[in-house]
Amino acid sequence: MPSETLWEIAKAEVEKRGSNGSEGDGVEIGEKSVFFIGSKNGGKTTIILRCLDRDEPPKPTLALEYTYGRRAKGHNIPKDIAHFWELGGGTSLLDLISIPITRDTLWTFSIVLVLDFSKPNDLWPTMENLLQATKLHVDKMIMKLGKTNSKAASEMRQKLWSNMQKDHPDFDSEKRKVICKTLRFVAHYYGASLMFTCKSEALLLKICGVINQLAFGIDKSKSICVDQNKPLFITAGLDSLSHIGSPPVPDNDIGKLHAHSPMELWKKVYGKLFPPKSTNTLKDVKDPAKDPQYAESEVDEMRIHKDQAHSVRSQWNTVSQSCWKGGISHNESSACTGECPEGFLNQNCETDVNECSPIPCQSDTDCTPIPKMSYARVHQY
Repeated sequence: MPSETLWEIAKAEVEKRGSNGSEGDGVEIGEKSVFFIGSKNGGKTTIILRCLDRDEPPKPTLALEYTYGRRAKGHNIPKDIAHFWELGGGTSLLDLISIPITRDTLWTFSIVLVLDFSKPNDLWPTMENLLQATKLHVDKMIMKLGKTNSKAASEMRQKLWSNMQKDHPDFDSEKRKVICKTLRFVAHYYGASLMFTCKSEALLLKICGVINQLAFGIDKSKSICVDQNKPLFITAGLDSLSHIGSPPVPDNDIGKLHAHSPMELWKKVYGKLFPPKSTNTLKDVKDPAKDPQYAESEVDEMRIHKDQAHSVRSQWNTVSQSCWKGGISHNESSACTGECPEGFLNQNCETDVNECSPIPCQSDTDCTPIPKMSYARVHQY
């Protein structure tokens, strides 16, 4: 009997791992995924490079980028693999969230949300849009998982969410207090860690420690800092609502905000001090190909030529329809010139002249309109 081929052995191993993972039986999987989302130019790439010990300058993220890292567990033991995904463009490319988060990766993925405090008015809309889009997609994946394995879907709902990270705010004490308390509540609400960072090497090392815990499962840091005058560092599970306190607003004003949930209350309190910009100013470039961040001179030049050709083709179709009776319009913008053929009137020669109106024949003689041929004569310039 012929022995199994290498391909058959590999296929059987993959199916075995997939079966073990889908049952949620506690089998340790050596691959994890960390998905970085957040503000545009917020420093996501810098954090990833620092965690992977790569000494290279960060480059603008092109839509969705991927890299990986490996960590040895011991001699003759396969290395753990961490998949790092980074979503660029702020909130303009939410559709790409579905690529790294699949039903197969739900068990081993974590989210790192990076927000830029240099734009406090954009902070809540950016955070809300990204978290809502991500949660919506994750819920869809869990629903699909529940159709085949309800126990695994239930366990997955208990695992969400993971991690949040912000740049250290530099505001006056009152504004800093609102920002810190608001983000502590949001992090606690999602069961996430909260870390403020800046260009300090010591802070970056602490951040990398938490990222490595998500990526490779190493021991979680137990340190905590809740002093709003210092960079906050609170790992998941170490904060509480009693320590966070109520929203920083007078008690008699809370009822006037008409909030239907705690999250909505904190949103309104934050928006009162940092009102969000209009949707027009927050809207990112819809077409990444037109974003100057992704400029490519040769590609852009070819794109311009293609757009021009498409415009000419569209104009030709419009002209052909406007001159549908063999008519040659006087409207120069439609690229038709000349006169309407006999029996047709108006600018686009769309009116068929009825030779029997008014009555040209005398007595009771029947009148028959002259049949005309419909044809087109279009001169394109």
